[in-house]
Parts: sequence; C-alpha cells; structure tokens
Amino acid sequence: MQQWHLFIAFFRVGMLGYGGGPGSIPLIHKEVVDKYEWMSDEDFGDLLALANTLPGPIATKLAGYIGHRVSGLVGMVNAVLATIIPTIILMIILLSSLSSIKDVGWVQGMTAAVIPVVAMMLAVLTWQFFDKARKGMGWTQTLVMSAVIFILFQFLNVHPGIIIGVLILIALLKKDTVSADKGGASK
Repeated sequence: MQQWHLFIAFFRVGMLGYGGGPGSIPLIHKEVVDKYEWMSDEDFGDLLALANTLPGPIATKLAGYIGHRVSGLVGMVNAVLATIIPTIILMIILLSSLSSIKDVGWVQGMTAAVIPVVAMMLAVLTWQFFDKARKGMGWTQTLVMSAVIFILFQFLNVHPGIIIGVLILIALLKKDTVSADKGGASK
C-alpha cells in the first residue's frame, strides 16, 4: 500500500505541476508533509534547500529522495517514475497530434516562426554568458578561451561534457592553488 501512495502522490504532482519546479514544490509539500506526513515542514525545507543546490529538475530530485526515504530503492524508482510518466504520456499525445497535422499551413508557419525566436534567445543567452565571462576574466582571456573551445567543438569534435569536466577540474585546481598561496602568505 505504501508504494501505491507514493505513486499516486507523485503522479498527482506530475499531472498538476504546471510551470516546472516552482509549480511542483507546493504540490509536493502538500502531499508529503500535509497529506501523508512522510516528513516535517523543517525536514522538507532542508530537503528543498539541498535539492536546489544540485543540477537537474527539482521535482525528480525531491521525488527520488522522498521515495528513497519512505521506501528505499524501490520507493525512489516508483516516485521518480510517477513524476515523469505524466510528462511522457502528454508528450506522446502532443507529438502524435502534431505529426498528424504537420502538413497544415498554419502549423508549418508556426514551426517556421519558432526557429528565429529560439535562435535569438540563444544568441542573447550566449552574449550574456560571454559578457559575464569578460567581466570576470577580461577581454583577452575570454576571447582566447572562446576560440579554443570553438575549435575543440567545431573542428576536433570533442564532446561538450569532456570540455566542461576539464574546465571544472581546472577551476577546482586553480582555487586550491589560490587558497594555498593565501594560506601560506598569512603564516
């Protein structure tokens, strides 16, 4: 019965949590704290703070942790699946519907109009990242780093995950070196 309650609680969240994480958090709180009393308000607040520090969708992180806390590994899988199944079903229905009317003129016009909008949004986001990097590292280092990364992506076909991992490693090593220098200077 516990697995059924877990599934229903997070399935409701998946169905009704319109607007992503911010829309899902109050629903998860209602199910977990108020209805089923699987955790206290304080525990939920701590979990929410921890979940916000980790990458990925908040609803699945909360579902995974709460499901594990309530019912171990099986509960974790159950809660995560209950959270994502509504989205999967709705996407299948939406894509099936759209593929059946893809040749209609207004649908073609709508999809064609989305491309420049998305391109502009990505361009603005790229400029914002570039500008933030420029402010933090300066023009020269930002341009050199951008050129090197562009070459690695475009011409050498290096996977983005590898580049990100290397950059994180460099940042961590650089931070440790800076901390060691400051620590040694204060002695």
